[in-house]
Amino acid sequence: MPATTRLDLLQLPFQAFDGERVIGWRDGVAVTYATWRAELLRWKQLLQTTPGQRFALFHQDTLHFAAALFGTWLAGKTAYLPSDALPDTCGQLRGEVDGFLGDFGVHWPALQPAPDASFDDPSSPWPALRADFAGLVVYTSGSTGQAQAIPKQLGQMANEVATLEALFGATVGQVEVVATVSHQHIYGLLFKVLWALCAGRPVHAGSAFFPEDLQRMAGNRPWLLLSSPAHLKRLPEQATQPDARQLRAIFSSGGPLPAEAACDAARLLGQRPLEIYGSSETGGIAWRQPDSVLLQRREHWQAMPGVSVRLGAEGELEVRSPHLPDSGWFSMADRAVLMEDIPAAFELRGRSDRIVKLEEKRISLTRIEQLLAASPLVEEVRVIVHQGRRARQFIAAFVVPTAQGQALLVAQGKLALNAALKTALAGAIEAIALPRLWRYLEALPVNSQGKVTLSALTALLESSAPTLPNVTELQRSTGQLQLALDIPADLLYFRGHFPGAPILPGVVQTDWSLTLGRRYFNLPPRFLGLQTLKFQRVITPGMRVLLDLQFDTAKSQLSFRLHSDAGQHASGRFLLGAA
Repeated sequence: MPATTRLDLLQLPFQAFDGERVIGWRDGVAVTYATWRAELLRWKQLLQTTPGQRFALFHQDTLHFAAALFGTWLAGKTAYLPSDALPDTCGQLRGEVDGFLGDFGVHWPALQPAPDASFDDPSSPWPALRADFAGLVVYTSGSTGQAQAIPKQLGQMANEVATLEALFGATVGQVEVVATVSHQHIYGLLFKVLWALCAGRPVHAGSAFFPEDLQRMAGNRPWLLLSSPAHLKRLPEQATQPDARQLRAIFSSGGPLPAEAACDAARLLGQRPLEIYGSSETGGIAWRQPDSVLLQRREHWQAMPGVSVRLGAEGELEVRSPHLPDSGWFSMADRAVLMEDIPAAFELRGRSDRIVKLEEKRISLTRIEQLLAASPLVEEVRVIVHQGRRARQFIAAFVVPTAQGQALLVAQGKLALNAALKTALAGAIEAIALPRLWRYLEALPVNSQGKVTLSALTALLESSAPTLPNVTELQRSTGQLQLALDIPADLLYFRGHFPGAPILPGVVQTDWSLTLGRRYFNLPPRFLGLQTLKFQRVITPGMRVLLDLQFDTAKSQLSFRLHSDAGQHASGRFLLGAA
């Protein structure tokens, strides 16, 4: 256990704040501390009379989640926080916990206190929390393997709340908290639940998955935004931007925020993002707020107060922190260099090599990713070892192409892009290590934490989910066609885009339009470009949309328009030519 803790901070939400004070907002309606405490006490009463010590907790609503979490702790029980409530996740949890709490859906029974259940008098003394009590189990993101369970003592969580308030409390002031990230992971849990509630900052119970959500939640009162690189990178693409005049701060975690994305966020929202570096095991380690002028930007991270850093024998970062369960050094999977001119500061130099053995050859997955990422055809990439039929193992690559790469893909096809990327690896990678499977994506699949997971990548290789809509021909004449597209709810492309609120990627919409155009019209074979491309409304699982196609033979142009009763979703024009 850390030498000292600030456990009193975790007791503020149910002891210190006036009952009529607003703890948060749910669908625009204020929720008071008194209402929230009553719900908390119902959870405490329920769990005190329920056998078992370990309970899985999941709820989409942050305020309901927080009431259940604190009620679990006051009942002396431990909360396990899964990242989702999918049947596979619940099946894995069944052997670890004694029961389920919250909103696990109709397919998995979970405890919920009755709204009219009796509870203790709120004015009675509250049970004391213990700093050494392991009241929480969180899970690693599973980005490089199976997600691992990480127990957390309440003293660790209290120390981290104290660190965040000391570092950023004066900067953010009294604001409302809006988040695009889930509280089921350590970053969202700390920033949106524990720090916010303990500092008396009102929390929006829902998450801002869509631009419209963010626009609605960002009202005329001061607010801060908790987000991730996965969300902030897509900010410039959104047709709807929130009113940022009252925005006081942007936090980002889950991975380094690319410089361009940080600059775009500063330009669009008027605030430079504060980036947080940490992990499920360590909690917060360091922070940075680089200059929004690229030429003046420095990439170093500053260790948080009380956190010590050093380098291990292989150049990996090692951390000692009051956010850890003991005073030992913890070795990270990231390589780093210490800054000579700034105390307790460092630059990250990528992940430690992920070495795998393939047919007795040692292969660095990190090196393959570095070589591919250096290509002008590649924006993002992940590679994994996949076990195929007959237990054969091979390398699979998942690539988000740049505009140049996408143009090559559309013009010459997947084999041409495969060959170009293999050329980028030639001479540096043995033949056995060349990827055998290539998947080209609009975006890497991310979980609600904004992280790419091994399970999500593997699912893209093994899935039998459909990749095309169900097509019905409605009208057809010379050069014109209207099709009805019924979008399957289990469409492959909904996975990881985005968790909890799936939408059809724009690249899929354009690919379908050209593919169906070639099916019904004798189009010129060569793709020359795409003009006047617009995306106005999202397409979600189960929708029926109409696709209007018009082919101008004289100009070799195919125009498309996707629309439904909700309005227009997308439109554009393909420029085509002879081989």
